[in-house]
Amino acid sequence: MAEGEKTRLIAWSTELRAVHQRLREALRVTRAALDGGAANDPIAPDLLLFCHGFCTALTGHHQGEDRELFPAIAAAHPELRETLRKLTHDHTMIGQLMADLQAAVERGGSPAALRRHLEGIAAIMESHFRYEERQLLAVPESLALDADPHDVLGPL
Repeated sequence: MAEGEKTRLIAWSTELRAVHQRLREALRVTRAALDGGAANDPIAPDLLLFCHGFCTALTGHHQGEDRELFPAIAAAHPELRETLRKLTHDHTMIGQLMADLQAAVERGGSPAALRRHLEGIAAIMESHFRYEERQLLAVPESLALDADPHDVLGPL
C-alpha cells in the first residue's frame, strides 16, 4: 500500500470521529438556542434554523453511512454484519426521533416538549456514536473506499 493511500484510509477514521464531534456540537448549539428563549415565547426563528440544520446534518450522516460506508465494511469484514445491522437499526430509530422533533418544531411545541425531544435524541445519538466508534473506528483504515467523504459521512 502506497503511503498516500494509507494516509487517505487513516483519514477516514479521523473524519468519522470529527463528524461525530461536529454533530455533538450542532446538538449543543441547538440546545443553547432552545435554552436561550423564555419559556412562554414563541419558537424563535434561530431555533427553527438550528433544529432544521441539526436534523439535516444527522440524517445526511446516517444516510451516507448506510449507502456507502456500511456496505463497504460488510463486504470487507463479514464478521461485522451484526454490528452494522444494529447501527442501521439505530439510524432508523434516530430518524424517527428526528421526525418527531421536526413535527414538534413545526407545530410550535413548547420549549419543555422540544427539550424532551432533544434529550431523547441526545441520549440515543451519544450511545450510538460511542458504540460505532468502539466497534468500527479502525475498520475504515482497512478499506479500499474510493468515495467522497461528504457522500459517505454526511454534509458536515
